[in-house]
Amino acid sequence: MTKHKNIQLAKLFDDPLMKKYESVIRSREKRASDTEKRLTENKTSLSNFANGHEYFGLHKNDNHWIIREWAPHAKEICLIGDFNNWKKSKDFYLSKLDVETGIWELKIPLDKMHHDDLYKLNVKWNEGEAERLPAFVRRVIQDEKTKIFSAQVWDPKKPYLWKHPDFSPSKKPPIIYESHIGMGQEKEGVGTYEEFRVNTLPRIIKAGYNTVQIMALMEHPYYGSFGYHVSNFFSASSRFGTPYDLKRLIDEAHDNGISVIMDLVHSHAVKNELEGIAKLDGTDFQYFHGGEKGEHKAWDSKCFNYGKTEVLHFLLSNCRYWIDEYKIDGYRFDGITSMMYYDHGLGTDFGVYDHYFDESVDEDAIVYLTLANKVIHDVKPNAITIAEDVSGMPGLGAPIKDGGIGFNYRLALGIPDYWFKHLKKVSDEYWNVEEMFFKLTDHRNDEKTISYVECHDQAIVGSKTMAFELMDADMYTHMDKASNSMAVDRGMALHKMIRLITVATANGGYLNFMGNEFGHPEWVDFPREGNNWSHKYSRRQWSLVDNSFLRYEDLGNFDKVMLKVISKHDSIDRTCFKSYSHCENKILAFIRGDLVFIFNFHPTNSISDYFIDLPKGKYKLILDSDEKQFGGHDRIGQSQYFETLQNKNHGIKIYLPCRTCMILQKV
Repeated sequence: MTKHKNIQLAKLFDDPLMKKYESVIRSREKRASDTEKRLTENKTSLSNFANGHEYFGLHKNDNHWIIREWAPHAKEICLIGDFNNWKKSKDFYLSKLDVETGIWELKIPLDKMHHDDLYKLNVKWNEGEAERLPAFVRRVIQDEKTKIFSAQVWDPKKPYLWKHPDFSPSKKPPIIYESHIGMGQEKEGVGTYEEFRVNTLPRIIKAGYNTVQIMALMEHPYYGSFGYHVSNFFSASSRFGTPYDLKRLIDEAHDNGISVIMDLVHSHAVKNELEGIAKLDGTDFQYFHGGEKGEHKAWDSKCFNYGKTEVLHFLLSNCRYWIDEYKIDGYRFDGITSMMYYDHGLGTDFGVYDHYFDESVDEDAIVYLTLANKVIHDVKPNAITIAEDVSGMPGLGAPIKDGGIGFNYRLALGIPDYWFKHLKKVSDEYWNVEEMFFKLTDHRNDEKTISYVECHDQAIVGSKTMAFELMDADMYTHMDKASNSMAVDRGMALHKMIRLITVATANGGYLNFMGNEFGHPEWVDFPREGNNWSHKYSRRQWSLVDNSFLRYEDLGNFDKVMLKVISKHDSIDRTCFKSYSHCENKILAFIRGDLVFIFNFHPTNSISDYFIDLPKGKYKLILDSDEKQFGGHDRIGQSQYFETLQNKNHGIKIYLPCRTCMILQKV
């Protein structure tokens, strides 16, 4: 072990419990390095290896169409579609290029296939025969009547011309707007890329978010899966529109300096055989583990074999494809706990570190995630990668060079869990501000996290949004500004305070699910048999926040101003340290850069001339949750200045109304 290596791992080992696992971390480093050498054969870079999308699938050149497919156990493959009346014909049989590689190929005259033609593969194997979609297919559409999915030739006369082909994400902390194209509109139906671009994107820009996270982009047969049962990994979901429409949406976001990331689901795949890649060549072990090991019983889906070269080629190419084809700026990797453990992390509390390094860990999955991060950041150095992991795997958000897996951020899943459990189990008068500060700032020294109060998970049917948790049935009757309700007053106040303290203590970035910034009521429920296929709860009621007579406008105003202050002062990039706390009074103050954040969580006690320790200087009030425009009671004069007292202990005296928060700026 070199001295240089010791220096690199020093931050990872700031946690003393990690020292005994150094040999395992070293072996993971070596395994990733050896796998990279195996894949590239030292002849090319890993990012160049990850170009399967340029080889497999359907492509057009000056002389012909060409389609290639990896199907090692297939005995016969024929291309069928509109061009041959969906019947096998001698001119459309693929030839096996090599018995060992199992790659099939067919060249087709240019005049035989055209834009919008539908097609499939008819695959024959020893035990049977069936229609399949190519694994690398780039466009899949569903017949409205039969509900059957088919591949579609996408070759428009005028391909999309990018205005910003080389857009690079800002290095500033991501302030993320988690969104879903289909439910991004108010109508009771499925929204489109174009509707999102015209109607929703301007809202995101105006609200002050610098990153859009789009869910459910990869094609999925069942709309109600929220996009997490993926069938076609290289196809943008056609239910929302065309590839042209999606590119235009992303380009316009870039035109406004907004980064676009997407949910990447490599933790499993849908079991559907007619729509997906399951049993493409007749076997259950082509892309997945065979037998029970390949079945994710909790999710009713298939588990990838991350140790297989062809699977790594498929998934790593998928990481590169969305960047190459759609100029995506990064990914939120979904469900990686399920990837990293053979038991998928189910029923494990991960109370001891041994769980992260014992035989329950799928080391092949760890290698894949490491190589995926390397490919993504080689192709787009400023790309954003976020890991969704409930296990707390150490090193997940540490750089690869430091012995980590290479994600830029980890989702701070414990924060929304803390808030919702706290609201359910602890009465307001027993809230502990010191515990609160600890929970919000507790993270590994070797990684950055994305903090959030709630994402789509908390809004799914069976759960409640934060606003609904706080105000419940009163949201139906008392959200007009002329109405009075103690439940709504409490809910409005805490909704603002909880959001501000969460973003103000963030250790890397912040996330909000669309509509929740203004307290969108109720839950998310996609059309299904149980609700008579209704779209009532799979949409966003923007008219609520646009209505100046409703309190939703006040919450939206607060979120907008809050993010403006946070972004302007780059506060998330600054060191966060507690300045003052008093549990009995439920008052907390902390400092980040030139900003001071002060919270009075007490449900009833408003205190005049309250002394708070602060460094010597003069401070200006720049945000107060009690302002009228935020649905408050205007108990504090705006734009006040506070100067520290000239005595032994520097500090200020300030009026702190109950259930309010404020930001002071040192001047």
